[in-house]
Amino acid sequence: MRTDPRTPLPPPFGLLALAAALTGHLDAQIPATALATAPAQVRAVLTSDTRAIRRDVPLTRSIRRALRAGTRDFTGHPGANYWQLQTDFDIDVRLDAPACTLHGRETIAIHNHSPDDLHTIALRLDHNIFRFGVERGSSVPAERTDGMVITHMAIDDREIDLHAAPRRRRGERSGPTVRGLERTVATILLEQPVEAGTTAHLEIHWHTKLPGGDGGRGHRMTQRWNDTLFQPTQWFPRLCKYDDLHGWVTQPYLGPAEFYNNFGSFDVAIDVPAGWLVSGTGELQNADEVLSQPARDRLSQVLDSDDEIMIVTADERGAGNATADGEQLTWRFHADLVNDFAWATARDYVWRATRATIPGKGPVPIHMLYLPERARRFQRAGTVTRHALEFYSSAFGAYPFPQLTLQDGPSAGMEYPMVINSNQGAADHETAHQWWPMMVGTNETMYGWMDEGFNTYMNILSGAHRRGRAPSLDGRGASYGRRAGDESEPPMMWTANYAGSQYGFQTYMKAPMMLSMLGGIVGDEAVRQAMQAYAETWAFKHPSPWDFVFFMQDRLDVDLGWFFYYWLWTTESVDGSIRELAREGDTWKVTVHQAGQMPSPIVLLVEFAEDGPPPRLPANARARADGKVVVTVPVDVWFDGRRAHVVPLDFGGHTIAKIELDPGGRFPDGDRDDNVWPR
Repeated sequence: MRTDPRTPLPPPFGLLALAAALTGHLDAQIPATALATAPAQVRAVLTSDTRAIRRDVPLTRSIRRALRAGTRDFTGHPGANYWQLQTDFDIDVRLDAPACTLHGRETIAIHNHSPDDLHTIALRLDHNIFRFGVERGSSVPAERTDGMVITHMAIDDREIDLHAAPRRRRGERSGPTVRGLERTVATILLEQPVEAGTTAHLEIHWHTKLPGGDGGRGHRMTQRWNDTLFQPTQWFPRLCKYDDLHGWVTQPYLGPAEFYNNFGSFDVAIDVPAGWLVSGTGELQNADEVLSQPARDRLSQVLDSDDEIMIVTADERGAGNATADGEQLTWRFHADLVNDFAWATARDYVWRATRATIPGKGPVPIHMLYLPERARRFQRAGTVTRHALEFYSSAFGAYPFPQLTLQDGPSAGMEYPMVINSNQGAADHETAHQWWPMMVGTNETMYGWMDEGFNTYMNILSGAHRRGRAPSLDGRGASYGRRAGDESEPPMMWTANYAGSQYGFQTYMKAPMMLSMLGGIVGDEAVRQAMQAYAETWAFKHPSPWDFVFFMQDRLDVDLGWFFYYWLWTTESVDGSIRELAREGDTWKVTVHQAGQMPSPIVLLVEFAEDGPPPRLPANARARADGKVVVTVPVDVWFDGRRAHVVPLDFGGHTIAKIELDPGGRFPDGDRDDNVWPR
């Protein structure tokens, strides 16, 4: 029976409940001498056989606002009034290779599909992270630069004052102004708002130096090798995301956390020296103007087979060989419905290509551009990427884009729409990012687990399939119990931008543990199918954690409020154990204890002492092929607050030789030695 998530149970009250939430799972580890010194109310909790189980999820002001507005609902689907901004870019950029600098002009068409009049526009200027004195996280730029230097800005042909003093009183100064151009987020103060349902055009001229050298630490902190290979990322002024949850999302860019962008189209013209190859998001529009005839001929054959074809070899580099002749060439790319644009160019790239065949769609090209001396790193890249595209398309919905490109360079593990800055080492992982956040536009600056964590889960399935094995998530859920309670670990709902030393664990590793436990409740295939439906439902939209929670509960038709509360909003564990096994006639009584605050179903694997006829099975039991029996008790036996539950087992007189609690290792448990009887 489905529990309505809109009807939460009352939260626990009082000091006893608070102490239970903090320390209830330590009861067996506190010595009597220490308990004797505890205040009475704390001692009562530490020795209590009860706990408070929360069964709903917290609703913050942002999700309550969206639910009231009808942009989201409790089914986890986009609401009837769902909307999102669209930003269409027209960019002309020139690479000054000797100066390692980009000079760009762009126009952003801002389609205000929101119900709000926009009195300000928030800009992302990520390259300002390379400036001196700008706040950043653990990332270290390879080189300090002047950052993103804006030289001209206009809104609907009205000049924006780049140097205006701060406004002191309303009406003191007319005309649009901007502040924060030296930071990673700037704000344009408009004279006339961009009214709801209208389109405005923002024009920006800018230049930025791409950092290079050996001192970079972290992705995107090194964007060139010398002055012959450039890998620009987050390289142009963009709008911040504007959504129904927060309005303008203006968290600073600190380095580790990555995307939350508006979707739109891109027309990008890239001016580079002739002979240099260029790759990027979207599809090349003018191959006949920039590529040599042999390269175009080979390119036309890529979709005909799974063979890997050299489009440009090491002997064919240079103007008049790899590319058309001349001094400068402009490469033109177009992309629809993407949330970013990345590209790379090098004097000495070679170019290899193959295809992947997407179920229900057909073949799409896979391009690999790399330096010839690094060919070994790309030897298996085509095979790995083809498998990833085809497997993920079957398991999570068809790959939506017309091509995928691997770009060699200093960043060897980073993703953008239709582009992965990767060799074969991270190809599977980075390819999965085409689903999140490139198709499902999650806010990974706040909730990195919805991006990197889901990606890691996908990688587990893909890796097993590539090796011809059945995937297994056994043990992952239980392993969290060994980490739970670490004071440095933030809950998954902590803003990833500020996650600190456990950013990697919080964003990459914990979600597969959570989905391991969920698979232990409803089955791994049911989880995968629900994840696929979630991806297809929110394709090219922007789901929140609450949308995911409500969608999974609705799709799986199971009460999961308790499950998601403990996994996402706490760092609690189950810590189950078998306390006792007793026999009364033909009935065995197994006492199961949960020392943690997180409840879980009870799953027992029973092994019998003697051979003979099959045992009589209780209604909640199933026999395995090896003669053992799995008994399952639903999680709701814990909802009254008990810590111990007696499971009666009647197998018609069969003698039990061994019982194991949670044999698949799906439920967080710091000590699995006490999960087996006899010890």
